[in-house]
Amino acid sequence: MDRKIEQLIRNWQKRNITGVYTEGKEAALDKIMGIIPLSASVGFSGSVTLDTLGVVRYLEGRGNTVFNPYKAGLSRDESMEQRREGAQADYYLAGPNAVSEKGELVFFSAFGNRTAGISYAKNVVVIAGVNKIVPDIQEALKRSREYATPLNCKRLEWNTPCFPDGICRQEICFFPEHKRMCCQILIIEAEVTPDRLKVILVGENLGF
Repeated sequence: MDRKIEQLIRNWQKRNITGVYTEGKEAALDKIMGIIPLSASVGFSGSVTLDTLGVVRYLEGRGNTVFNPYKAGLSRDESMEQRREGAQADYYLAGPNAVSEKGELVFFSAFGNRTAGISYAKNVVVIAGVNKIVPDIQEALKRSREYATPLNCKRLEWNTPCFPDGICRQEICFFPEHKRMCCQILIIEAEVTPDRLKVILVGENLGF
């Protein structure tokens, strides 16, 4: 573990956030499974990082109750209800759009289940690759809006101004002409409840 990561974990400690480091994806998955009990219900937000790790598949396979809004065959109303229930689950999983070296965590959301779950679920586990780390909060917001969100819009085929070429044009990104993804922004600066919020930092590039 290099000094920058050691300092980041110390910064999280000062913010009442539990940070742990794993070298790779397999160790990160083992850590998540060790944190979440079999009896716990689990909600999550859409995340390339979670997809890469296969977290949801493993949790469903071992018998956890998982509120999965992306399950095949769900209507839009059913998917939204899964989001609402997931935000109130025993554990909520998410990947950040960016992490500052000082320890702030940035999340952009369209529907609000992501910001609600991270803010208020009983327990939250955030998983981030080292590629998400940037120097400060200004760069974290810039990365989230101008890099991560356009890639997610491309992945999900959202009708946004950034969809064709990946260039953010937030000044014209409004309804009904466009389907805006940057609707809510959550910045976690610190946590009041000890051990509620855990961050697993993975020594690989994961997600956008």
